[in-house]
This record gives sequence, C-alpha cells and structure tokens, in this order.
Amino acid sequence: MQDTQDLRRVVIEPVTRVEGHGKVTILLDEQNKVKQARLHIVEFRGFERFIQGRPYTEAPVLVQRLCGICPVSHHLAAAKAMDLVVGVDKLTPTAEKMRRLMHYGQMFQSHSLHFFHLASPDLLFGFDADVAIRNVIGVAAKHRDLAVQGVMMRKYGQEIIKATAGKKIHGTGAIPGGINKNLSIEERDSFLKDIDQMTEWSRGALKIAKDYTVENLEAVAPFGSFDSNHLSLIREDGAMDLYHGNLRAIDAQGGKIFDQVDYQNYLDYIAEDVRDWSYMKFPFIKSLGVDDGWYRVGPLARVNACDFIDTPEAEAARKEFMAVTDGKPNNLTMAYHWARMIETLHSIEKIRELLEDPDLQGTDLVVKGDRRPEGVGLIEAPRGTLFHHYRVNENDQVEMANLIVSTTSNNEPMNRAVSKVAMDHISGKAEITEGLLNHIEVAIRAYDPCLSCATHALGKMPLVVRLVDAEGNEVAKKST
Repeated sequence: MQDTQDLRRVVIEPVTRVEGHGKVTILLDEQNKVKQARLHIVEFRGFERFIQGRPYTEAPVLVQRLCGICPVSHHLAAAKAMDLVVGVDKLTPTAEKMRRLMHYGQMFQSHSLHFFHLASPDLLFGFDADVAIRNVIGVAAKHRDLAVQGVMMRKYGQEIIKATAGKKIHGTGAIPGGINKNLSIEERDSFLKDIDQMTEWSRGALKIAKDYTVENLEAVAPFGSFDSNHLSLIREDGAMDLYHGNLRAIDAQGGKIFDQVDYQNYLDYIAEDVRDWSYMKFPFIKSLGVDDGWYRVGPLARVNACDFIDTPEAEAARKEFMAVTDGKPNNLTMAYHWARMIETLHSIEKIRELLEDPDLQGTDLVVKGDRRPEGVGLIEAPRGTLFHHYRVNENDQVEMANLIVSTTSNNEPMNRAVSKVAMDHISGKAEITEGLLNHIEVAIRAYDPCLSCATHALGKMPLVVRLVDAEGNEVAKKST
C-alpha cells in the first residue's frame, strides 16, 4: 500500500453552500491520478453528552441548539421520545395536527432555502461558472424572480413555525404529551391568504428541478451516482409520511430489506460504525453488515421507498419521477433535487389540508400517562430520517441519549459521491481548476447535508490529544 505522505494533497476547505463546516481531501499520485478522496467533518459538538443530567422536560428545547436550520426536526423528534417517557402513546387530534403543521412548515422553508439559495447557482449557471456569480447574489442579479420566490417561500414556512412553536427558531411549542397552544382563526386566515401563491411557486420550482434533470439526463445520470439501499419512515398503508410511521428499508432494485418495523426497536436493525478519520458515525443495516449495509436517507430515499404520496399533485410528480427508471428506485445523486421539490409541493398541499381542518382550533392540548424510563422518537427531517433515543432515571434526568442524525446516515453515500466525482472528473487532469473542485461540492450539496447536526458520536470518539513542548516535540499523547 502506498504511503499517503508521498502523495500530493488537494484540500477543499471549507465546503461551501452547506450548513456547518467540513472539508474534502483528495490525494493524487505523480500522474495526478486520484488515490483517495474523503469528506471530513472538522467540528465536534457532543450534544449526546451535554444533555446528560438535564431534566427530561428540557430535552425538546435543548436539542434544538444542534442546528439553526432545522431546529424543529430535533424539537419534534425529542418531543416524540418524551411523549413515551411520560406514558403517552397517542396525542390529542389538536396536538398531533399542530405538530404536523409545524413540521410541514419546517420542510417547506428548509427545502426552499436549499434549492433557491444553495443549489440553484450550480443548476442555473453551470458547475464551471465564474465563482463570482455562482452564488445567491448571482441568482438575485440574473434571476431576481427566483431569488424573491426563495425568500418569500422560506418566510412563509418560518411564519408557520412561529405560529405553532412560538418562535421562528428554537421554539417551545411541543411539550411531552402534547403542545402548548392551538392555532387561532386569525393565524389560520393569514396563511390561507397566501397559500395559492406558495403552491404556484412550488409547482414552478418542481418544474425547474424536473426539467434540469430530464434535459441533462445523460450528464447527470453518472454524476456521483451509484446503487444503494434506501431507508425512510412509511405509513401503515405504504404512503409517504414525513411526521410519523414505521421503518422501511429497500435495496437498489426495490426489494424490501425490512418493512413496517416499529422504530422503538431500531437497535435490532441499525448499528453504527466509527472510523478514525471522521467525527461522523457510519450507520448501517445490521443484517447486511458494515460493508453492504450502508443506506441513503432524505428526499431521494423517501420518494423511492414509499408506495404512493397522499396528496394529488405530489403523487402525480412522483409517478413522473419513477417513470424515468421504469418504476425501480432512482439512484441518481443529482435526482435529490427533483425529489426535494416533489416534497416541497407535497408540504404545501399538506399545509393547506391542515389549515382547513377545524381540529387546529381545539383546546384539548396535552395527554398524561404513567412514567416510563425510555423513549425513541423518529421523524423525517428535511435531510432524512432523524433518530432520538433517551433513557431517563428516577430523578427525571436524562442519563443516556443517542442521536442518529440524517446527515450521519448519508455519511457513507456522500463519501462515495466525493470519490466517484473525483475519479471521473479530476483524476489524471494536468490542471485542477476551481470549477473542477466545485464538481465535488455539487455532489455533496445534492444531499443538503447539515454538518453541524451530524457530529455527535456516542462514547467511542476518534479523538487524539497531543501535548507538545516549545520546540514542537511531542511529550504526551492520549487517544480515545
């Protein structure tokens, strides 16, 4: 095996237009052939440890500090786990529908932010475009209408979050066993006033993503793509459900690896691997093992894994999406954008459905039950399936927390995408331009990773501490 010290190192740091901090290293030999390419996460936040010892009632609020982009997802996943801890298996209709409205507002704002402001510069201007215009400022200058749509759609989703959670960021709406407010008639009417415009803009964004993929299919089909397993929550009748359901995993051909698994038993099906070069864990399906059990989550996995979508326009879009691969799972990395816009349209359809439901004005908000020592909460966050698992001691303190964050599940796929794009587009090139390196970032952005959320390994961290003297000589070393 060649010593990597002899190889030329190309570093992309930081990876731009993603949430959080990461870098990519590419090792080249003397002929500029790629020998290794990896995505590294360069921050460690350790929330699984920070919340130990805190009262369990604080967990739904504390864990939101993991992220400023999708705090609602962590808020709701923790609240669902704490529902079980307080002995509640079923919420009141008002509480569940208020949480669902909060969640679909989150999906709508997050997907809009990613598509219009982070991903669209690559799709509109090309991967090799001048970096001076390949950004949101460039989009605003050349496509002002799209930039405005992105801002207004995100604002609409954030206002829904504020109305259901109390604040746009780090709200307190969901509490163990229910929710702390309903939706007023005035709030409902203010959202219904603009929903036709939001739906129309969602249709337009979906068309952009679909047309881009179909018109450039020959180029995007191999771009960072590979066969993979897919994992998501599924309703009992097989419908996509972004708030609640059971676990389904399928293989690259659509065969079911497991189906309708109660996520309280996720540890029987999912395990996590740790490697010495990353702060992110590598989850995998136990029955397939570390090498073959890795899987993708997020919009691509959800659209692939579900049997249907229960809103008419999104279901029609899903059928068009699946027709491209003759009904088999779509394993194109760049198809994440198309799937994400199907979910954006689905989210606004669900928001309309919920706003027209009088249960949102109900006053029965909280259910109580008998205390339990443990609970698991799962939700489909914008970036994929999000696991929150807690154990609580007799003093009402969190004594164990395990989080499998969406981006963590996509860790292996993102690394494979980075490696494939590096091999296909960089290996052997005499000159490595900024545009070529942006190809690597384009593949990562397709997953819409949240690198801040993903750095929470439990216990066995690949951490090395070195103490050096004034001359730089190592005098002590400790690793975990």
